[in-house]
Amino acid sequence: MNLLTNLFRGLRSLFGKRRVDRELDEELAAFVEASAADKQRHGMSREAAQRAARVEVGSAGAVKHQVWSSRWESVPDNFFQDIRFALRQLIKSPGFTTIAILSLMLGIGANTAIFTLLNVILLRPLPVQNPKELLLFGDGRASGSTGSIPDGSWRLFSYSFYRDFRAKDVSFSGVAAISSSQFHTKASIAGGAYQTTQVDLVSGSFFNVLGVPAFLGRTIGESDDATAGAAPVAVASYTWFQRHFNGDTAALGKVIRIQSHDYTLVGVARPGFTGISVGQPADLWIPLSMEKEISPGWNGLDNKFFQSLYLIGRLKPGVTAAQASSETNVLFKQIVRSYMGAQPSAQHLDDLAHASVELTPGAHGVSRLRGKFSSPLMILMAIVALVLLIACANIANMLLARGVNRTREVAVRMAVGATRRRIVVQLLTESLLLALLGAAAGMALAWKASALLLHMATPGPEPIPLDVHPDLAVLAYTLGVTVITALLFGMLPAFRATGLEFTPALKDGRGSSSVSTRGALARSLIVGQVALSVLLLVVAGLFVRSLINLASIDTGFDKHNALVFSLDSSTANLPHKTPDEIRSVRLQEQIESRVQTIPGVQADSFAFFTFNQGGWSDQVLFQGVTRTPHNGEDVFFNNVGNGFFSAMGIPLVAGRTFTANDTQTSPKVAVINETMARRFFPDGWAIGKRFAIGEAPDHPGEIEVIGIVKDAKYTALNEGTLMGAYFPCTQQVGFYGNFVVRYAPGANRSEIISRTRAAVAQINPNILLNSVTSLEEQVDGSIATQSLIARLSSFFGIVAVFLACIGIYGLLSYSVARRTSELGIRVALGARSGALLWMILRESLLLLALGLTVGASVAVGSTRILKSLLYELSPLDPMAMAISIAVVAVMTLAAAWLPAHRATRIEPMQALRTE
Repeated sequence: MNLLTNLFRGLRSLFGKRRVDRELDEELAAFVEASAADKQRHGMSREAAQRAARVEVGSAGAVKHQVWSSRWESVPDNFFQDIRFALRQLIKSPGFTTIAILSLMLGIGANTAIFTLLNVILLRPLPVQNPKELLLFGDGRASGSTGSIPDGSWRLFSYSFYRDFRAKDVSFSGVAAISSSQFHTKASIAGGAYQTTQVDLVSGSFFNVLGVPAFLGRTIGESDDATAGAAPVAVASYTWFQRHFNGDTAALGKVIRIQSHDYTLVGVARPGFTGISVGQPADLWIPLSMEKEISPGWNGLDNKFFQSLYLIGRLKPGVTAAQASSETNVLFKQIVRSYMGAQPSAQHLDDLAHASVELTPGAHGVSRLRGKFSSPLMILMAIVALVLLIACANIANMLLARGVNRTREVAVRMAVGATRRRIVVQLLTESLLLALLGAAAGMALAWKASALLLHMATPGPEPIPLDVHPDLAVLAYTLGVTVITALLFGMLPAFRATGLEFTPALKDGRGSSSVSTRGALARSLIVGQVALSVLLLVVAGLFVRSLINLASIDTGFDKHNALVFSLDSSTANLPHKTPDEIRSVRLQEQIESRVQTIPGVQADSFAFFTFNQGGWSDQVLFQGVTRTPHNGEDVFFNNVGNGFFSAMGIPLVAGRTFTANDTQTSPKVAVINETMARRFFPDGWAIGKRFAIGEAPDHPGEIEVIGIVKDAKYTALNEGTLMGAYFPCTQQVGFYGNFVVRYAPGANRSEIISRTRAAVAQINPNILLNSVTSLEEQVDGSIATQSLIARLSSFFGIVAVFLACIGIYGLLSYSVARRTSELGIRVALGARSGALLWMILRESLLLLALGLTVGASVAVGSTRILKSLLYELSPLDPMAMAISIAVVAVMTLAAAWLPAHRATRIEPMQALRTE
């Protein structure tokens, strides 16, 4: 009760301070009257008694301040007073305030923007129940499917393994399976137009294990996943439900047509949940039992070695991750061994002996973005932190200069009773207010910059759907950075401003120790700024030169004047895995022939892959050729149309490419690249040789090599030299969604796109065109991360140098201003301009030399950690070092020359009058 009463009275006093002052005045007056009356009773006159009573009480203001300071409400009251005073001080110095806020906006805004991306991609937990209890089987960095038996860590699992593991496991309260490939397909609602829809195939335990309830209707259950093809139901994400049904509950029961199959919408997931894949939100979830209907041709339900699923489990209460890992690996080997049959090969047994399952935290889901952006984001966080540090040094320097000018003010306040602690708190409040203003501007900058950075990092027609709006974690991070920033640039000037001697400070406004001390500190900060600038520019130079090396790589194909169309045949009702599947090939051939007639088109072709779209690889065996480590590596495969090599601009080296005579019934043929030919036949001729795909030594060589083409890049510019083999679409039947069109230089690209769209629609209007890009854009997109790092590090490096130049300019300007009288006397005594110029520049040259020495030393010692991010470049690249040092030196000298030149133009009489 006392605490509440005290709190209530304090709040009442805080909001009624005038009344409290009046009451204190009345109490003091009453005390003085009572004291005077008492003194009168002891014989003093009225005037003498009142005077003695007032002397006894002392200063009314001091008494009231003492009383007010004893209350808790004085703390917030002082804080608000400090805020008001700090605001007035900042308004009185608009130039300083503007520069400081702009510096902080850039520093804090850049930190917030980079942290926002880092938070979204790496840190934000899934919106599920108790995410810390989730464990992911593997690291979640693989996707697609594989049929081999890895001899290391397993990342993907088969549907059979999922079901067998669940039946025997005791460590997890539940295990869920999710297809690692999201299906980008077309869906039609109740007979409406087809629209692109992202579908995740999930097990019946998916929503239950994650603890995600339905917002509407129900989620997918175990019974939906019990029988293959028996549960055509779908659960929608809340976003998709709102987009298509605007929140209408009548949506339940609606029919959604996908791949010529109808699915009934049975529920809507709760808002905010979009699946476990970061950057790949799902629109619909469909049971894994419907895999063959969603993805015709896949055999994931029956093949025990068709490994395409992520597994995620929730630990039982009391079970540790170590216990779960031990039990999981025991069960894993037992189950996989049972799949190998009675007499497994020695190779398979050896692979299984070395195989294991790593359990990793599943709270953040899975994300291919995580592996791609972890290192770049960490590097960028370090860079923007250094930029913020340089900005702090700059502001600290300016505050030190202001502290000298405010010496008299501080001295007067301390002379009338203000304690050093009280003044330090007030100065730190001023710094905190400045930091908060910069942080507010920085947040506004980061709001837009995060989306821009995401677009720069992942260019393409469809940006990655990540929510980069600041959340509580980002706000907390920004607040923490703001407070630390305020302390960094505010502490030193605050303590220096209060460490003065009263007499000289009151006499002429200068503390005896302030000037020299301030000068040493300011010079130290300048040296630090120059050193950090050199370090950042060296890092930027390394990334830029590495990007240049990457961009100059010979791709092996002509990336210019080539368009890549993405065609979707999911609504064309084409047959799969039936004798009639050849209709897909006929359809592709018709499209190729029709597009070939478009004016300006030089070549066109369908393909399984073009560039940087993933891959399909396996080992091969040539008849009569012994397998060696040199030729035992996987070969990258591709299925292509007859005009593929012309459309891609890949030169033929020997033999021939595919023709109309290479049909489904003709002998199997392939075109291989130079590396594959050289590794298998270093001293011979590969044309006419026969090979087979797989590892069985007795495999017949049913595929004949008919041609050799130049090596090309397949998945990335920085990949090594890979063996590659191409097969004709006619013999690897299927509808391939990539369609390459090469057009003549100078042809109208928009017209080519328009006419190609029309040609496809004329052949079959149910084939949908999803997107159009160019080979050049695909190549540029593959190095978008490196490009982003190079551009941002260069930008922040230049900003760092600019801030350092402002610091040197400010330091020398201040120095010249304080030495105006000295310089005027020197000029009056005949000093030459050149001598004065050198006298001023000498100081900046010394600081520059120290800064360059420290910065270059730190760069040599620290850039080695960037080695893995550089392409064919040493982290000690002398050119990057030399250019960085030269840029910093030139810009620093330019900044120093301006105040030095101004010093040579001082008029002696004016300088003496000023003094």
